[in-house]
Amino acid sequence: MRKILVTALLFSLTVGPAVAAGQSAGAAGTTPAAGSVPTGRDDAGPDPTDEPDWTPSTARSQTLARDDASRSRVSNALMKRFARERVKRGDRDLSPTHINHVREVQYRLRWVGLYRGHINGVFNFKTQKAVKAFQQRKGLKRSGKMGYNTWPTLIKKSIRGRGDIPRYCKQDGWRICYDRSRHQVVLWHNGRVHNSWLVRGGGAGTKTRTGKFRVYYRSRHHVSSLYNTPMPYAQFFDGGQAFHASYYMVNPFSGHSHGCVNMYIKDARQLWALTAHKRLLVRIYGAWS
Repeated sequence: MRKILVTALLFSLTVGPAVAAGQSAGAAGTTPAAGSVPTGRDDAGPDPTDEPDWTPSTARSQTLARDDASRSRVSNALMKRFARERVKRGDRDLSPTHINHVREVQYRLRWVGLYRGHINGVFNFKTQKAVKAFQQRKGLKRSGKMGYNTWPTLIKKSIRGRGDIPRYCKQDGWRICYDRSRHQVVLWHNGRVHNSWLVRGGGAGTKTRTGKFRVYYRSRHHVSSLYNTPMPYAQFFDGGQAFHASYYMVNPFSGHSHGCVNMYIKDARQLWALTAHKRLLVRIYGAWS
């Protein structure tokens, strides 16, 4: 009897705080009813940052606070279009928990033809020189720093494959579109690009599934039941596949996930603050890379 009571209590504590976000739209895979949690099995694979088999009895932390708690950790400036934090010479991407978006700066400057150095996550002289060259090209102050004026201009100019972005992404509402071939996520609002992030998806045997979906469940403090590893700011869109922060990703073009879309912790928190209580449609497309 005691065992039954304890099990029931754990079940209620685990499932109670979680909030579903409606049913998936056109999803291939599990389509739970509103108010339920993701069930079913993601594609096989040993990546400890994804949820292979998530049921109410195995979910560890499903707390979804109101927007206020999340927004309190994201400044108003970072809620704006194409926002990032300020980055300057000497900053580094040291670990998944210490990302200053230096690699992103270097990748984007390379894509606009101004940076030819190593993608090493170190904001060094070469990186600063390329930033100044970009600022001069766009008529911005040549500070050599990535600030709230330079970031939006660079992101807009370095979104790749615009001609391949499906029309579905550009319609009304909030829509997030992941290009698997370019490791690129673009967030749209009413047909207008709001932001874009560098990400990584599933591996060759655990590919992120293509198609049209809808975020149907969210868990801000999700923990993988199989590996007991964190998946913060998880927004599930197809079975066990979700957009979430990764404690393993430093370079978006190195390694893969178990099928989810891995984001930098800061980026996943930013996406959460923008969309956690909004209807969010999803489009996954592009060749696997």
